[in-house]
Amino acid sequence: MFLRYESFREYIRFYPVNTIILAICVAAHVGFAVAASAYGVPASILKQIFGGFLKIPAEGVVPEYWRYVSSAFLHADFGHLLFNGFAIFVFAPPLERALGPMRYAVLFLFSAVMGNIFTNLYAGEVFSLGASGAVYGIFGAYVYYMIFHRRAMDPQSKKTIQTILIVGVVYSIVVPHVNLYAHLGGFVGGLLLNGLYTKVLQGRYR
Repeated sequence: MFLRYESFREYIRFYPVNTIILAICVAAHVGFAVAASAYGVPASILKQIFGGFLKIPAEGVVPEYWRYVSSAFLHADFGHLLFNGFAIFVFAPPLERALGPMRYAVLFLFSAVMGNIFTNLYAGEVFSLGASGAVYGIFGAYVYYMIFHRRAMDPQSKKTIQTILIVGVVYSIVVPHVNLYAHLGGFVGGLLLNGLYTKVLQGRYR
């Protein structure tokens, strides 16, 4: 289910939303690197100003809600981008095919926003970047299938998701500076929204 055999052109044609997401992430990373070099300002500072999710627990500060979305397309460094990009590239395509481009796009963004909502509610003062909330939303959508629609996934794919989630939980807890709340919020968002999608589609086809 998660083995990719498509050519580059086939990937773009079959998974247009996923392709756009990956392209935005790469373009944003390159763009901030070029801007940082041109203006002599660290890329981390530019990302904090122009898109990262920044929780400032202070009265009188007006929330910038656009950061709930923009932060999902920015990454701290190349390794961070590579890790999340690989997860999106490999694991998201079957979900885009199953849900359709529009519903998948909504699930991706909703999971990213839910990750930042959980961050805002439960984390301390943080600066958060990355698509990991949305990635965990993708995993949450698969977990919904595993629990309520077991025939939707083959046994090997189920084991793969289970292994990734176990490793991901341990990684999120043990490794410093990993936003556990973003992962948890994204996972909950993906699971709930895919459940809603399934219920709506089942009712439509009855």
